Amino acid sequence: MNTFMKNAVLAVVATASLMLLGNAAQADAKNPKIGFSIDDLRLERWARDRDFFTAAAEKLGAKVYVQSADASEQRQISQIENLISRGVDAIVIVPFNATVLTNAVKEAKKAGIKVLSYDRLILNADVDGYISFDNEKVGEMQAAGVVKIRPKGNYYLLGGSPTDNNAKMLREGQMKILKPLIDKGDIKVVGQQWVRDWNPTEALSIIENALTANGNKIDAIVASNDGTAGGAIQALAAQKLAGKVPVSGQDADLAAVKRVIAGTQAMTVYKPLKLIASQAAKLAVDMVRKHKPGFNSTYDNGFKKVDTLLLKPTALTRGNVNLLVQDGFYSKAQIGE
Repeated sequence: MNTFMKNAVLAVVATASLMLLGNAAQADAKNPKIGFSIDDLRLERWARDRDFFTAAAEKLGAKVYVQSADASEQRQISQIENLISRGVDAIVIVPFNATVLTNAVKEAKKAGIKVLSYDRLILNADVDGYISFDNEKVGEMQAAGVVKIRPKGNYYLLGGSPTDNNAKMLREGQMKILKPLIDKGDIKVVGQQWVRDWNPTEALSIIENALTANGNKIDAIVASNDGTAGGAIQALAAQKLAGKVPVSGQDADLAAVKRVIAGTQAMTVYKPLKLIASQAAKLAVDMVRKHKPGFNSTYDNGFKKVDTLLLKPTALTRGNVNLLVQDGFYSKAQIGE
């Protein structure tokens, strides 16, 4: 074969390869592969997010690979590495520890994978986007819900996990409401503690100790989620104080909704999981398809200002708990209304 023919054959082969590559890239955009790395699927909240997210992503033509870290930062890092080696197009991450994923995100970006931080902001990393409910607003709602019932007295602040950036945002929101009342002398903070891994058993023992230290003179507890609220209420119940001391929460967990109806929990914050999950699926697919994602804010995560989509939460009390049934979040039979 002469040189001219050789070159012609090589040119045809190269063109064919490029066409195949082009088609593969298009196929990926048409049917993106999305990894969903979740901090702990053993919690009711995240199992629901997973189901809504998967359904929404599949409707958009994507295939979802779900991993649960079961509250282990090491496991989450290796699962993200596993998703990278599987060749996914985007990874959506609910971080267990927001501060340890810098390198994992760097590896994903090196492989051309889009990274979306879900519900909790990954810190000091080059993430492409962040979606969450407005956590500062949630904190404001928690404090306001308790203040409405007990505008004066001894308050205990039960924070979330110290490894979760959301816990700090919630506290900022809570203090917006509480600080003017503390400065005025109406409210006295008699104690505050972060709860490791949002663990209800740890919350229970923190409040048991707080009640002992204060001779049971605690008038209100600002708890940062429903799990920790449940632990606090268990401690109060042992002292026959459940229902007398208002306790806040968030997530609208079924047990918490039942406590709100029974009057032992003052309020919870409802964050429509179907909304965040389906919006996250859309963002991830849009990023892969190079469509303009619908962000409405930015958050500085220590590495960059991250494009953010903030969604609106709803404060729930006994008065509007039926909203959960109207939204199909729970059935009437489930909440016992």
